[in-house]
Amino acid sequence: MQQGMKLSQALSKSELRAFQKKSNLRALGGLAFNWGMIVFAFAIAIIWPNPLTILAGIILLGGRQLGLGVLNHDCAHHAFFKSPKVDEFVGHWLAGAPMNTSLKAYRAYHLKHHKFAGTPNDPDIGFVKNYPVSKSSLKRKFIRDFTGQTGFRDTMNDLRKFKLSRNYPWLMFHIALLGTLTLVGAPWAYLMWWAARLFVFPAIVRLRQIGEHGTALDRTSLDARLNTGTTVAPLWQRVIVAPNDVNYHLEHHLLASVPPYRLGRLHRLLSERGYYDGYDCISKDYFDVIRRAVRPDEPKMVAAE
Repeated sequence: MQQGMKLSQALSKSELRAFQKKSNLRALGGLAFNWGMIVFAFAIAIIWPNPLTILAGIILLGGRQLGLGVLNHDCAHHAFFKSPKVDEFVGHWLAGAPMNTSLKAYRAYHLKHHKFAGTPNDPDIGFVKNYPVSKSSLKRKFIRDFTGQTGFRDTMNDLRKFKLSRNYPWLMFHIALLGTLTLVGAPWAYLMWWAARLFVFPAIVRLRQIGEHGTALDRTSLDARLNTGTTVAPLWQRVIVAPNDVNYHLEHHLLASVPPYRLGRLHRLLSERGYYDGYDCISKDYFDVIRRAVRPDEPKMVAAE
């Protein structure tokens, strides 16, 4: 592939500083939206309890569980609020605790991913190294996710490693969640969280992983346009499967210091200036991600309408 435009040619230093600027208002808005969606997911099932509202609530919760993970990720980079101390608190207690994720441990792990992306030393390479895969293989993976096999395996791993001194924030969250739902007269709704965690969250995480690095053209390259991908997801996909601008992953790898709420604008500017010209690194939506995840010499998985 011909040498592409350098990032410094597409983005001036003053523009870079503007993109790196953090906004407490936008960060707070993102945090409030994520938790507001969680409250909404429970509310629609509690106020209008029927199979459809419960199912819709579970699907929304699965997406927002990923959303909490994304917020934890953004705080780990100190790329969310202006104050690193606020990022530490939000990332640990309001984003990490519900998902049993230690901010400190995640940061150490994730920075290795950025440093060694696509190489054998990348701690995330095992999730994507075999893509693209056959249609039947991809189907089996999603079947395991939607039938709870992946979620049950991961939950059992969490429980086997559980130590009160380390995992008490996770325990406190579940006590608070069950207590709150009991106070509003719907303790049964607590099971919705676990249904989302076991049957929805794993599939959404897999789809995110495929879109980020599974569709990469050359994961061994140091050029982010070759080892990482971005998905230009429509609004409904961003609400359900790509929360908090996580779909702009290529831009994040280019400039990890840019807050997530500025990544979409950064993507559009780089696209307009031709930074991605000659690189097939942008998926048009998550159905496109699925198509790219299947080996080109085999029939593609047809996305459901």
